[in-house]
Amino acid sequence: MFELHITAASHVGCVRTNNEDMLYVNGQFIRDGEHATTINTDEAGRSLIALADGMGGHNSGEVASSDVLHNLQFFFDDMPEGLEPGSLYETICDWLDSINNIIDAKGKSDAQYFGMGTTLVALVYYQGDFFWMNCGDSRFYRMRNGQLQQVSTDHSLSNLLGRSEHTNVITNCIGGGCTTSYIDMVKYTADVAVGDVFLLCSDGLSDMVPDATIERLLAEGADAHALCLAAEEAGGFDNVSAIVIHVK
Repeated sequence: MFELHITAASHVGCVRTNNEDMLYVNGQFIRDGEHATTINTDEAGRSLIALADGMGGHNSGEVASSDVLHNLQFFFDDMPEGLEPGSLYETICDWLDSINNIIDAKGKSDAQYFGMGTTLVALVYYQGDFFWMNCGDSRFYRMRNGQLQQVSTDHSLSNLLGRSEHTNVITNCIGGGCTTSYIDMVKYTADVAVGDVFLLCSDGLSDMVPDATIERLLAEGADAHALCLAAEEAGGFDNVSAIVIHVK
């Protein structure tokens, strides 16, 4: 099958005082640091690579992203084997409803967590198939033959209206008062090929560094850490996180 060579990085940026982003790469949580690993899909029955960009007052955004990724890890590892794609999607939707209730209840029981929420973007490998999933405006890209393409769709007001002046307003997330949250989940196995490079990132990267520059940096061999540094060199107004996956 494939070897996935992965680098992941999550930085606080140049303006914020705390990092509300968190990453999860096949057993490893990353915040304020870097991580590198390789996944052999011949040996792995399932793997989860995910990024969450938290939001909320005080430090509650970092609580939301951590709670969601830890809960997703437990849920994903505990899922039964043999699920067909439709059943897998239904199972993930059940999880989304559950974690929304958990985040909402935490906000209602403790005022410091009221209204907290998080985005989620992930690449999932499950029993021979790849899936990507997205909730919010964190992004999933593929670069093939030197061409970078955004695969996921931003759940944002600017995307909904076709204008750019509402770039920080999202229309869907986990928690954050979104009682009707939804998740895009697409089987992607047929679109994975040797030589592909996948990128998962928070808007701290995509808002600061144009796609054309990201494309050039990836073509030059930039890893996740280098992409985060590029966002910081451009101003680093937000937390910035990235996961770069080379398919070998």
